[in-house]
Amino acid sequence: MTVTESAVPTANNRKVSTLARYHARWGWIFISPWIIGFLAFILLPIVFTLVMSFTDYNAVVPDEVNFIGLQNYKNMAKDALVSTSLLVTVRYGLLAIPIGLSFALLLATIANSKHLIGTSIFRTLAYMPNLIPVVAGTIIWGGVMNTQTGWINLALEAVGIPGPDWLNSTSWIYPALVLIGLWGLGSVFLTLLAGMQGVPSELYDAARVDGANDIQSFFNITVPMITPVIMYNLTLMLIGAFKYFDVAYVLKNGTGDPGNSTLFYNLYLYKNAFVFNLMGYASAQAWFLFIIVLILTIILFLTSKYWVYYASEG
Repeated sequence: MTVTESAVPTANNRKVSTLARYHARWGWIFISPWIIGFLAFILLPIVFTLVMSFTDYNAVVPDEVNFIGLQNYKNMAKDALVSTSLLVTVRYGLLAIPIGLSFALLLATIANSKHLIGTSIFRTLAYMPNLIPVVAGTIIWGGVMNTQTGWINLALEAVGIPGPDWLNSTSWIYPALVLIGLWGLGSVFLTLLAGMQGVPSELYDAARVDGANDIQSFFNITVPMITPVIMYNLTLMLIGAFKYFDVAYVLKNGTGDPGNSTLFYNLYLYKNAFVFNLMGYASAQAWFLFIIVLILTIILFLTSKYWVYYASEG
């Protein structure tokens, strides 16, 4: 090989290397806004709260901060309201997640039905509540569930059934919150509907040939085939239940009434941080919540192999 011939690949390699560096540089430039936003608004605050959780930082006297080690976490173990708020959150989640997921699945099944007239209108109406701001929707529901003037109780009284005190009874407040939660399941409904529409029609045709009816096809074909979508929504609903805050805050002005039954963990965390200004203690609460959600999510993913079906896995 001559010197000239060997120099050609070297020149080409140099040209390719220069072009690759050029593309890489512009790639970093284009993603730099996201990187800056991630560092400034996500990563740094996370690290900052972790540091604060080991201090007695108080927003009123920020200059008088002291490192106290694990004292905040020890105080949490003695704080009765921490266990109370955690129990309230778990109780709500155990009620809201299965009911919400089942209701969204029912809506998606109806919207996916080929026998329904006006499916486009139904899908629009099912998703529309998601477009209403949470605060506005909660205020509306507060009026709907009013003991004296709410149309739910008026409708029940019209048929001779005494209406419950939805928002002021410790027994009825959770059904009320779950009912309000059903109002905002548009995203869950939409993803489940998309999953159903992705199920191969050949499976239903084969089932009909074998004599299966619609109900049997639903439980033996539809549900198994959309388990990845169910898993996705279940994970998000689990996280959403533990960070539940806005509806309870708006309905009861953050008081936790009746009888601390709406004192959700996130609400108590908020009060410690922004009402009592105990930022260090609230940061410890936030990290404790993160650990709980992380453990539950890991358990959910580990158990998913027993009930989630992926077509690519055969």
